Amino acid sequence: MAETIPAGSTTDGVIQVGQPTDARVSAPASYDVADFPVPHGREEDWRFTPLERLRGLHDGTAVADGGVKVEVTAPEGVTVETVGRDDARLGKAGKPVDRVAAQAYSSFEKASVVSVPKETVLTEPVRIAVHGEGGTAFGHQVVEVGAFAEAVVVIDHTGDATLAANVEYLIGDGAKLTVVSVQDWDDTAVHVGQHTALVGRDATFKSVVVTFGGDLVRLHPRVVYGAPGGEAELYGVYFTDNGQHQEHRLFIDHDTPHCRSNVAYKGALQGAEAHAVWIGDVLIRAAAEGTDTYELNRNLVLTDGARVDSVPNLEIETGEIVGAGHASATGRFEDEQLFYLMARGIPADEARRLVVRGFFAELVQQIGIPDLEERLIAKIEAELEASVG
Repeated sequence: MAETIPAGSTTDGVIQVGQPTDARVSAPASYDVADFPVPHGREEDWRFTPLERLRGLHDGTAVADGGVKVEVTAPEGVTVETVGRDDARLGKAGKPVDRVAAQAYSSFEKASVVSVPKETVLTEPVRIAVHGEGGTAFGHQVVEVGAFAEAVVVIDHTGDATLAANVEYLIGDGAKLTVVSVQDWDDTAVHVGQHTALVGRDATFKSVVVTFGGDLVRLHPRVVYGAPGGEAELYGVYFTDNGQHQEHRLFIDHDTPHCRSNVAYKGALQGAEAHAVWIGDVLIRAAAEGTDTYELNRNLVLTDGARVDSVPNLEIETGEIVGAGHASATGRFEDEQLFYLMARGIPADEARRLVVRGFFAELVQQIGIPDLEERLIAKIEAELEASVG
């Protein structure tokens, strides 16, 4: 399904003035866990999530009995701090919007803050390695980029843990921040996270989320705009294997005039009970004149038994926009592509691999870090060996 809405026009079933597309829009964001009822799986926000696999993160029974090791490698000029709960930068991007995020916020002891000074242009990425060491842990990270600075940050999740965490991105006026968040967990890990970006005036934020590992991964990227002229690009790549649950729930809140957003997520699934969920919520409020937004989700099902739920939502409260649209599609290999390659002497298995590599290539190239791109391509190759080798 694809919908495109030019400025000043309406489309039945897409514009829902006064009716939020998702419960997150109307739910009272809060730092207090008690403000969120325990989910039971019937709520809109939780109906796709297997709650029994959250290991108590959602109902208060999870106890912080484990840990994650956080190591930061940063170029000269970048400040790396470990701060207490009273640091003024914590919570600046936005409050938790569901019970797990509130549980994480109220349970962490120390937070990691990475700061890039204003007008600093980094030539090397900041690398944040988050390694699970078993058990349950709660975390909090802040990445702050000063006015007119430019930075690339890689957050790399590995190991085994049951982790609930919040990550905040504070992008100053005129700044440019690219964040690559990699979920390369062991197969037994559980990771639930809220990522909130506050985009300043004429600032640019690019997010690339890559999800391969874990038993259950549920991520909630959010974008809010602090002033006009902000731009946000949200890209995602996920490969959901046998028995895995990978869920990406995006929300872009256009409440400020003359801002842009573009979303493109692609996933491949293989194996029995592989389950991918993609929810894309975009809200254009009445004050957000001049907004330009588009969201796209594509899924490629490699084997029988895999399931995809893809739900793009678009709510528009003003007709004074540049454009807005969304598209979602799920399918198998196109026989014509396979026939074209096989007719030129390429064996069937190799042809299938070429199709999948091409499917992901455009988004992997958005990373812009050669060693990381090579690692992720190798990971995709390994997954494909299991599915079509």
